[in-house]
Amino acid sequence: MPDSQSQPSPWPPHSSGSSGQPDAAPLLLCGARLTDGRTVDVRVGGGRIEAVGTAGSLTPGPARASAARVDLGGYLLLPAPAEPHAHGDTTLSAEHPGPVSYAPEDVQRRATEAALLQLGHGATAVRAHVRVGDVQGLGALGAVLQARRSLRGLAELTAVAMPRLLTGVAGADGLAMLRDALKMGASVVGGCPDLDPDPTGYVEAVLEVASEHGCPVDLHTDAGDPARLSRLAAMAGGLRPGVTVGPCAGLARLPGEAAARLAEQLAAAGVAVVCLPQGGCGAAARRGAAPVRLLRAAGVRVAAGSGALRDVANPVGRGDPLEAAYLLASAHGLRPEDAYDAVSGSARAVLGLPEVRVEAGFPAELLAVRGDRLSGALSLAYSRVVVHRGRVVARTSAVREYCNSAAAAELGLPRQGRGELS
Repeated sequence: MPDSQSQPSPWPPHSSGSSGQPDAAPLLLCGARLTDGRTVDVRVGGGRIEAVGTAGSLTPGPARASAARVDLGGYLLLPAPAEPHAHGDTTLSAEHPGPVSYAPEDVQRRATEAALLQLGHGATAVRAHVRVGDVQGLGALGAVLQARRSLRGLAELTAVAMPRLLTGVAGADGLAMLRDALKMGASVVGGCPDLDPDPTGYVEAVLEVASEHGCPVDLHTDAGDPARLSRLAAMAGGLRPGVTVGPCAGLARLPGEAAARLAEQLAAAGVAVVCLPQGGCGAAARRGAAPVRLLRAAGVRVAAGSGALRDVANPVGRGDPLEAAYLLASAHGLRPEDAYDAVSGSARAVLGLPEVRVEAGFPAELLAVRGDRLSGALSLAYSRVVVHRGRVVARTSAVREYCNSAAAAELGLPRQGRGELS
């Protein structure tokens, strides 16, 4: 993987590696660049940012001589992304022949590997949708919850329980399974009302269960039926802790006036939308992305997720939030700052997580990417350092090398390679 310049290894000497437990020692991030152009040191302790000062102005303090120091010269420091729309049970399954295995050991392995892959990209929190009922029962959910426990200290993984049916005779089992899933440890009620014979009844059942348990709602919908989405917004209005829908690609296929009216209804109801600019998570016939600019203009909170990660819905999915932000900027015309907010600030808000800023007092959930401007970072963000709960939990380094050339020597272009390429 290429990159623009070479830097010393930013892995802190006192990291506790893969133990899953945060380090006791504080952390000093040195020489990082912020989006406002300042170059700063950032001191972290107790999982929060303690101080931000000009480069060279901060020290660990006399009682903290053992603090880990990370050189972030040449890096841009940002609030960490969050992944609001993953699929914990089917992720990374495209490369295996035959039907997807829902054996608990297979699901746990895939869900863990996927969360670590996304952590390496910068996502310190992941919301994973998991189907319950049908063939897999509660086994896949149990496996994802086990993956969550094994990732503690590295990343936050939460599970959304997704029953297939909730209405009619067949839906009774799904409703019982949904309540059992919440007792097991799923923290969000989800599902796909578009697949139920009675979509309105499905939404009513979901909202009732969510109200009983005081948990958020996250529903899959293409949003191609204006009347159905309007009813959903009317029913969901004011529910706390909140309702999210996605990927809503069907909104982009509606006439402009109809889509604008629905966006206003979603905004008035406080319903957030998670779009999937890297590709959907369902049938190929429903591919596309929600009209993010229209939704934002109406006041809807729009977050961006990765969707399918190398499963049958998208066998080349990358699960990279910075790629999602890049696509929002390049294909949908968002400013880089707004595009990044969709995968960071807004994504964290959708997940019910506290706000993060690179300021004293805020959680130390941070991503450092090689570069000095956000636009460049979204374009070529190969090298990354990820901080979760005040600890460096992932690092990706990349170096580009060129063979010797007269043009490079004459123009004084930067070179990373120290040796000769043959």
